Amino acid sequence: MKKQKDTEAIEQKTGFFQRCRDEFNGLKTKEDRKNFFYNIIFESDTPEGRIFDIFLMICISVSVLIAIFGSLANAHWLRMTIFYLEYFFTVFFTAEYVLRLYCSNNPKKYAFSMFGVIDLLAILPAYLAFLFPHFQYAIILRCLRLVRIFRVLKLFSFLTEGNILVKAILGSWKKIAVFFMFVVLLVICLGTIMFMVEGQHPGTSFNNVPNSLYWAVVTLSTVGYGDITPVTGLGKFLSALIMLLGYTILAVPTGIISAEMIRGERKTINKRCSNCGRSGHEKDAKYCKYCGARFEDDVDDMVAR
Repeated sequence: MKKQKDTEAIEQKTGFFQRCRDEFNGLKTKEDRKNFFYNIIFESDTPEGRIFDIFLMICISVSVLIAIFGSLANAHWLRMTIFYLEYFFTVFFTAEYVLRLYCSNNPKKYAFSMFGVIDLLAILPAYLAFLFPHFQYAIILRCLRLVRIFRVLKLFSFLTEGNILVKAILGSWKKIAVFFMFVVLLVICLGTIMFMVEGQHPGTSFNNVPNSLYWAVVTLSTVGYGDITPVTGLGKFLSALIMLLGYTILAVPTGIISAEMIRGERKTINKRCSNCGRSGHEKDAKYCKYCGARFEDDVDDMVAR
């Protein structure tokens, strides 16, 4: 029974690839070939497109793993194997990128889109590695292409939530810029003060202002590497105050972005019912959740249809 099922599965796969080959051989015009590749490469709703996207995700994952573990390879044969595998995937991704440009309805728009730029960054480091050998590890940028998994698995709700977060960050960038400028000025002042307090002590690491500024950044961000430490009593007291100040500063940008997200959510749920006059509905709501009346804009849409 199991053998029969395995045979049927193999026949289905063989039939799928045979169907694709027959369909491609039957194409007569350039436009037909472009549509054929477009349905496979850009569409994820068709069986061919879904299989291609899944295969692409596997290739990207394997390529990234090879780039990560390639830095651990010591044996010559293993390094050469990884080298050839990396460039096999590079050729594959390059051919895919060229096909995307070829069959796209608007190649320029695709090339400058987010996905187009990511696809280019996925193959560019491999070619730059011929000029800059250590640049080959930038191949790991291919992992950015895994964002396509949201489209393949139809996880569009996650993309919607991501758009809300991006809009909140863009909406609050002026406040964040002002806050960042304040932090920079604070770091300059605190670093200079620590240089004045610790700089005269023999053997101190606070022997210049740049070192003191570096220490102020590390301490204010509550990272605390410990490579530069004060030795005087006053310096230790100031360090404790700066560390406590760092905890309060970290909460500020979080509050700014959170407030912007809440403001954005209020904009999307401020739909008002013309029947009962109550608001608080979601943007895509069709009926009032208080009186059950249908919203007028939805009624207008139905009439227009």
